[in-house]
Amino acid sequence: MTQSTYALSSDRWPRLCALQPIYAALVKEFVIEVAACPVLEDGEPVPETVAQAEAWFQQVDSNIQVHQLRQFLQTTTLANEAVLRDLLAHHLGKDTKTASDRDKIDFLLVQYFSLCAPSGLEDSDLDLDYVAQVLEPVLGPQEPKLPLWLNSLETLLQSATKCRRLSELLHSGILEQGRKLKTQSGDRFFDPPAMVAFARFSFMMRRVFFRLMHDDLNAILDGLRELEKRDVHTLDCRRAQFSAEEPTTRLRMICQSWKVMFHAEYSSGQPLRMLVDLRAAVDDALQGGGARKGSARAASASPKGPGSGQHS
Repeated sequence: MTQSTYALSSDRWPRLCALQPIYAALVKEFVIEVAACPVLEDGEPVPETVAQAEAWFQQVDSNIQVHQLRQFLQTTTLANEAVLRDLLAHHLGKDTKTASDRDKIDFLLVQYFSLCAPSGLEDSDLDLDYVAQVLEPVLGPQEPKLPLWLNSLETLLQSATKCRRLSELLHSGILEQGRKLKTQSGDRFFDPPAMVAFARFSFMMRRVFFRLMHDDLNAILDGLRELEKRDVHTLDCRRAQFSAEEPTTRLRMICQSWKVMFHAEYSSGQPLRMLVDLRAAVDDALQGGGARKGSARAASASPKGPGSGQHS
């Protein structure tokens, strides 16, 4: 074994060992049928054991979808800055990267930025220079400049910030256009300036989403309180896939549970459409759409828009 080969193996080994508990937890969480990798327990950092370990990681990677990784990292106590750095180094270091690797890297960059950036940042603080500075430990130093082929990202962000309701965002096509840019980027996605631009876009879109989601939930809760003051205690919520006489008390509990669920995972398409339709049902009831004491009849089911809630 040459000195350089041994150095390469010894460099990878600490990262693989550090990631092993995370991957073991992923295997357990999602019941993935993958045998354990004993070399990670008692092996030495030589090319043969490194190759075996990397093959095991590759096998797990191929069975883990990005939404599962997102769900796990946003709810586990195992995730921290070091773990996210190691996960990014692991995926970025692959010789051949799949579309799944791209989506995982995109999510991990946003998650890393969210963890490392100070709270209370204004949107005006989030320029490319600042995002590149925060991501420097994982992407290296660079002078960020928005690639010409990504100029439309800024236009999409400006359109998103003008949305006043979640329904506007979901029906606008902005999320789909952002996703399309990523899927069409090919290997260009992995150029550091492009990854910085996409991380900034995804982080700011996440901000817009949470602002609109909380606005909708608060509007629903305020509306339910107002309806109860009018002695209205059930709503026709069939458009939101609930019953024709849904108790306001149950709707309030559902909204509280959604706050927790959407905080952990904001790409759940069906619950998002239910949230949008529930706000429409409450709005109709407040405007007298068939409301009567004891119940509030909302209008018939509204057509579902194209928004699936998939994040960009």
